[in-house]
Amino acid sequence: MKAATRTHYGAPTVLEVKEVPRPKPKDKEVLVKVYATTVNRTDCGILRGKPYLIRLFTGLFGPSALVPGTDFAGKIEAVGKKVSTLSVGDRVWGLHDEGLQTQAQYMVIREDKSIVQIPANISYEDAVASAEGAHYAYNFITKVPLKKGDKVLVNGATGAIGSAAVQLLKHFGAYVTAVGNTKNITLINALGADKTIDYLTTDFTLDRERYHFVFDAVGKSSFGRIKHLLLPKGVYISSELGPGSENIYLPLLTWFQRGKRVIFPIPVNCRRSILFLSELLAKGSFQPVIDRKYPLKEIKEAYQYVESGEKTGNVILQIPQDQ
Repeated sequence: MKAATRTHYGAPTVLEVKEVPRPKPKDKEVLVKVYATTVNRTDCGILRGKPYLIRLFTGLFGPSALVPGTDFAGKIEAVGKKVSTLSVGDRVWGLHDEGLQTQAQYMVIREDKSIVQIPANISYEDAVASAEGAHYAYNFITKVPLKKGDKVLVNGATGAIGSAAVQLLKHFGAYVTAVGNTKNITLINALGADKTIDYLTTDFTLDRERYHFVFDAVGKSSFGRIKHLLLPKGVYISSELGPGSENIYLPLLTWFQRGKRVIFPIPVNCRRSILFLSELLAKGSFQPVIDRKYPLKEIKEAYQYVESGEKTGNVILQIPQDQ
């Protein structure tokens, strides 16, 4: 089968599309023929092995998996003899943010992991575009006591995480201020934002509104810069470690102060996220944002584009179906 491969950490130039053996499902695994995956910020971190903390999960001195990739959408081709909940021919999607070797024509995954059936009305590409970013966005929300009517500012509202966060926050009844660039203001409004700020013309940290929560979905701000935007018991969450990795230790320091707080949203329970997003997709209550689509043979270009920081929503990697 064709697969993207790399043998050491590095820039997108370390990637090569090669012929590698097709995996065989074990007793409790299924073999999935992959139709679509994404190239996302998690993939880029795993590719480079940065931040170094990620290597505790992906290999200290080199990647433990030959094939990269964290999410997938495809069709089950074979099942292990002890698989009972999934069948050959099922359309499925899923995610594991420590790596699943999904940027290939075939992959295997245990049936009890984060794999669920794709709703009947949803395409492979829309399903996989609802995985990685939406999972992190959902983990932001589940880390705070969000109530209907709470005010939330989302910085980076047009990335994979941010565009999902705006929609999920509106689903839960929040008042959302979304920060993005000029070209995407129309998109932000379509996602349901109550208020928009164009960061190219306005410094969002000068906003007069005060918020219960500030979600930095691109990690380009800091607690110090936005603290004044928070209400007395407000919470700041970032998708990145922050300057000097401050978002690792600030949660403890601010917890003792009992005022405005930082929470670091360690992502957990991919299966819970996928099940929740499947319900929303089936109801038409969530619409993933797709920016560009690349064929597998252009995987280096796909990674380079994601690393440029210019993407809007998700970048899809289309997997060829030839044998």
